[in-house]
Amino acid sequence: MEQPRRPCLRADRAAGMTRAHDPYHLDDLDLDHLRRRRGIKWSRPDPAVLPAWVADMDFLPPPAVRAALEGLLDRGDLGYPNWDGGSPLAPVFAQRMQQVHGWRAEREHVRTFTDLVQIVQVVLHLATRPGDGVALHVPNYPPFLETLHHMRRRALPSPITRSAAGWRFDAARLARDISEQGCRVLLLVNPHNPTGRVLTHDELAAIAEIVVDHDLLVIADEIHADLTYPGHTHVPFASLSAQVAARTVTATSATKAFNLAGIRCAVAHVGAPDLRARLEAQPPDLYGAVSVPGVEATLAAWSHGEEWLDAVRARLHRNRDRLARLVATHLPGVRFDPPEGSYLAWLDFRPLGLPEEPDDFFRAHAGVELSPGHTFGPGGRGFARLNFATSGDILTEIVTRMGAAVAP
Repeated sequence: MEQPRRPCLRADRAAGMTRAHDPYHLDDLDLDHLRRRRGIKWSRPDPAVLPAWVADMDFLPPPAVRAALEGLLDRGDLGYPNWDGGSPLAPVFAQRMQQVHGWRAEREHVRTFTDLVQIVQVVLHLATRPGDGVALHVPNYPPFLETLHHMRRRALPSPITRSAAGWRFDAARLARDISEQGCRVLLLVNPHNPTGRVLTHDELAAIAEIVVDHDLLVIADEIHADLTYPGHTHVPFASLSAQVAARTVTATSATKAFNLAGIRCAVAHVGAPDLRARLEAQPPDLYGAVSVPGVEATLAAWSHGEEWLDAVRARLHRNRDRLARLVATHLPGVRFDPPEGSYLAWLDFRPLGLPEEPDDFFRAHAGVELSPGHTFGPGGRGFARLNFATSGDILTEIVTRMGAAVAP
């Protein structure tokens, strides 16, 4: 397959970087090219600011996705799709879950949505009422917290706390809080956003026991599942047992791992039979529908994007290690536990005693845009989330700027 056209030349060539070493141009990024993008990550901040906030990667999408979309346009194939036999994503999703994660998903249980937030909102709309409790680990993805607020569902926060061994959750506390305060749904984000924890099989089994004991429905956000690092394995929550699968909605998408956030296409594996019945009873277009380009891009990513994904994971692994060295050198005192999955770093700036929240401080004094920690809910103040899915040079510049801003 033809490789993507280079956005521009860089000095990396003089340092021995060749097309063979970097076939997908993951470390061959140009700031002028990035700043011409219309997406929120690069277009919203001031041009003098380096964005390391919203969870988009700076890399070009996989060549297979680009080829699929170009073929769609070449055929003029943007008419009504022929999906009368069901979503073409269902068999590909089921096959991928089996091959990559060892989970035998049921293709008949697959439903398509525009994104993960929509899945959460639709499930909560159909399965709960205002005032019902929804348990979730905090800090947590801000749109989920905002969803609970706007839908008037009662958030039951269960803190993930930092220990000498990294970020850990307290299963006993979760069980106690659910028992005492009441709960209908557990919103499980694994790999966790923002800490990057990848829950082990034993940890998930402990959660499953709580879920069964308290008759909970689980919404399992597993969108970062393909971005785990060596030594850590993603275990789909629904794979634990048939009993667990029958009360789990697994929500995922190709958008995070394959850098396709704007394509607006996601998949839900709805294991709960009563919830599937409620979904089937809804008017067919009430919640909108995925687009032809979204489906084509997702099919191409899941079917033909694995080589690209392997290269991206290797690049992210190097960036994660580089970030740890940069933080130790330029931001001494800042606490950072390298994530076990995802390309998001959850940084504790409290030891620096900054006069304002870290995102405000570094935007004003370093020209760096971070995701504000306080928007991730309880436990987020004094933290910020840094997106390291960029080139090594840009990542170095980001942290160097931050270090200069706090230097005595």
